[in-house]
Amino acid sequence: MRHARSVDRIALSPSGTVIRLTEERWFHITESHDEMAGHASTVLSAIEAPDFVADGWEGELIAVKRLKGRHVVVVFREVGADDGFVITAFFTRDVHRWAKRNRVWPP
Repeated sequence: MRHARSVDRIALSPSGTVIRLTEERWFHITESHDEMAGHASTVLSAIEAPDFVADGWEGELIAVKRLKGRHVVVVFREVGADDGFVITAFFTRDVHRWAKRNRVWPP
């Protein structure tokens, strides 16, 4: 029996890397952060047009984008020049924690 493979959603990071948002990862994001349900396009938009991108903890990158009084934070990893993936995403009103991190974009 063949199973249909879901198609990953993708976005281009500011460095030009294709970042994948897989169905498996999206399921875990919406299970942990139910307010994210219905906002996959918001996550992709934050990667493609962030206010800023900061360094994460262990090689991750953190894209932050302001949206109507709150921010969307997307943690992702670039594993090569042409491939990467979303780790998690969530909404927050407190952006100061992320704004203090080392910024990698804009330069």
